[in-house]
Amino acid sequence: MSNSIALRLSSMFTLVALLVFLLIGWALYQQVDKGLGLLPEAELVARYSVLESALNRDGTPEHWVKITAKLNLLSEEDKRIRFWVISGDAGYEYGAPDAQVRAFAQGPLGKRDLTLPDHPYPLKVLVSQLPAKDQRPPLRFLIGIDTQTFFETQHRLLTALISLAIIGVLLASALGYWVARIGLKPLIKLSQEAQRLAPPLLSGRLQLSPLPPELNQFVSAFNSTLERVEQAYSRLESFNADVAHELRSPLTNLIGQTQVALTRGRSAEHYFEVLQSNLEELERLRSIINDMLFLASADQGSKATMLTSTSLADEVATTLDYLDFILEDAQVKVEVSGDAHVQIEKAHLRRAKPSPASTCRGCSNASIGSTPHAATAAPTTAWVWPSSRPLR
Repeated sequence: MSNSIALRLSSMFTLVALLVFLLIGWALYQQVDKGLGLLPEAELVARYSVLESALNRDGTPEHWVKITAKLNLLSEEDKRIRFWVISGDAGYEYGAPDAQVRAFAQGPLGKRDLTLPDHPYPLKVLVSQLPAKDQRPPLRFLIGIDTQTFFETQHRLLTALISLAIIGVLLASALGYWVARIGLKPLIKLSQEAQRLAPPLLSGRLQLSPLPPELNQFVSAFNSTLERVEQAYSRLESFNADVAHELRSPLTNLIGQTQVALTRGRSAEHYFEVLQSNLEELERLRSIINDMLFLASADQGSKATMLTSTSLADEVATTLDYLDFILEDAQVKVEVSGDAHVQIEKAHLRRAKPSPASTCRGCSNASIGSTPHAATAAPTTAWVWPSSRPLR
């Protein structure tokens, strides 16, 4: 199951979906986080712009009482907003600033973060300087806004993005596995069709027409392999039949002669003749077995090891001497012209020569021909051309 193509494709879909969701989520989070970070500052600037004109309009104590009432009203309406006014005159202060707030107010003007002991999140504070006016001394005006809401919104956004990414990855994995299973259906059908191809039903082939183009080359190669297997299987059946036929005759002779000899008592001379005949049949069996071993080693590509320099003309002449009576009965005359010395193994060469009309298997530059002798025909000639390549 670990090597399943569908699971591999599903895993790759999952990794791609995870990468895509991470990139999109990270980009979206950065943009939203940037926007959320600007919201407190924008709100501070908006509220200060509303109060600035009222603060600078008049500097009398009566007007300061109205400013104080307005700041109280704004603080009650929005608990996130804090106001502080720091001055050298205690009558023009607001918000009961402690030592930490007073030290913070002496810092640079502009928007800064202030962390109070009773607040888990920092306050975004806008520090501004108001010049003296009429009876009012110079003031440091501070507007602070609690950022807890923005941080909580940021946290909820991050949680939502992570949850959506996990759900999206799981869906991509499941859909990827489903799509992979659908895409691999032709391959599953091929596997089922290939399982039905077994001896002796080797003549069947996989169909190319309903397959996608990506599998055509694979199916063509598989069909070629089936064709070679079918040919090899046919040769094997033919070889088994030939071997059975070749072995049956000497075995039948051995069994028959032995059964006849055992029917009644025989003389020693008769037993000697039976054993001699059996020995000839056994020699024939050994020759057949050696031929089978030779064919098996030749099919496996085994190379000859006992190579000697041999004259092909002499080997052909030896074969012609062995077939002298057959050639004489067929009224065929053969003459050998030319010679070539090659590195061969004589036993294999003599076993591979079926007739005087062919040379050993693998001899590429040697040819022998023979023609039946007629009344006015010239004698048949066998030509042996030299070869520089060792014969194996």
